[in-house]
Formats: sequence, structure tokens, C-alpha cells
Amino acid sequence: MEKRIIGRGVLLGALGGSLAFVFARILSEPIIDRAIAYEGGRDDAQMALDKAAGKPMDMDHGAELFTRAQQQNVGLGFGVIVFGAALGALFAVVYFLALRKAGKISPRNLALLVSGGMFLALYAVPFLKYPANPPSVGNPDTIEERTALYVGLIAITAVALVAAIWLGRRLTARLDNWTASVAAAAGFVVVMGALLALLPSFSEAPEPLQDASGTIVFPGFPADDLYHFRLYAFAAQLMVWAVIGVGFAWLAPRLLGDRSPAAPAVAA
Repeated sequence: MEKRIIGRGVLLGALGGSLAFVFARILSEPIIDRAIAYEGGRDDAQMALDKAAGKPMDMDHGAELFTRAQQQNVGLGFGVIVFGAALGALFAVVYFLALRKAGKISPRNLALLVSGGMFLALYAVPFLKYPANPPSVGNPDTIEERTALYVGLIAITAVALVAAIWLGRRLTARLDNWTASVAAAAGFVVVMGALLALLPSFSEAPEPLQDASGTIVFPGFPADDLYHFRLYAFAAQLMVWAVIGVGFAWLAPRLLGDRSPAAPAVAA
């Protein structure tokens, strides 16, 4: 049965990735095109300033391995679909393990809870502190530090979420389910809120480029483009997880039949 669950998870993840690709291709890619154009214009302005100041200039920018059309069609499509399939497989593994300890939670509701929890831990909470950036936004000198902090935040969020679930189950022995769930959720929010406040922040959007006299020779990165790029990136991830969760909730009765959530544990 686990092979069937993982197989369905991969298919649903690939489907969610396909929808996310269409969404990103229509809405996000035009912003990336403008970001690339902005980066080129800013580089030209910086070179002009350096030339006027008599500074040496590096004219070698390297050859482009893939054209922009290849990147935004084949590259983006392949990457997003494969990534969605991987998320679907990961969801299926977590779902199968959770199914054995689900208690009275139905397989359909469990699919929604697992997908929502994984979206929260793997993307939503880390996104609040370190949101996605388009090209030309981000200091290359801090990329290693930002990547390490982002990955670490994912791990900490996952641990905190599991701890909150454990706390909620323990509190049900003394409180009703609703009160126990609210208390565990509040604890998770407080812990993660404090952590997000303590972690270092980065100001990545390029400021206006000025010459020696303080005159602006090139504007800063457009705030509207940055906002919409992050909004679309969040929506694309939400779309993938929604397809996985809702799709699996719809398939759960067909995959598991009439067995209760405790049945796999008995069989195991």
C-alpha cells in the first residue's frame, strides 16, 4: 500500500508543479525579465561611474549557457514539475507515517492537516523572514549566510511544529481537544515569533545608484515588482501544496478503503 500512496503523491505533486509552472510563466516571468533588464542597466550605469572615476573595469561577464527563452520555458517547467513531484513523494512518506498514529482523525482530514503543516514548516514560516527575491535583488556576499539561515529555519520550524503536535496530544488528557489545540498552536506561534525576531535580517533591495555628488544616476529596484514577485512565489507554493493536500484527501478513501486510520498500524 505504501507504494500506491507514494505513487499518488508523486503524481499529485507533478500536477501541482505543472499548474504552478503555468502560473509562474504568466505572472512571475515578466517580473524576472524586468529584473534582468534592471540589473543590466544598473551595471552599465556603474561602469560609467567607474570609468569617470578612472577605476579599472571588468568587461568579461562570461558566456550565457542557456538563452532566456530556454530558461523560462524548458528550464522553469522541468524544475518546477520535478520539484513538485519530490514534494509529493515527501508528503506521501510523512502521510503514511502519520496515518499509523492518527487516532480518530480520518484519512481525508489527515491529508489536509499534513499538507498544511508541511507547507507551513517548509515554506510559509521561513518565507516570513527570508522571502524569495528576483534576479538583481540580493547581495552575493551574503548568499551563503542567507542560505544557511533559511535551511536552519526550515529545520527549526519542523521541530517546533512536531513539538506543538506532541504538546497538543498531551494536553488532551487534561483539556478538551479544542482548548488543547489552541494552546499548542499559541505556543508554536510564540516560539516561532520570538525566533523570527531574533534571527538576523538582510536589506537586499538595491538602493538608488548615486555619483560622487550625490545625484541619483539610476533608480532603486521597483518596490511594486519586488512585492508582486514575492506574492506570486508564495501563491505558486501554496498552489502545489493545495493540489497535493486536496487531491490526496479526495483519493484517500479509494486508497485506504473502509479501514480506519489505526488499521495500518495494526497491519504493521
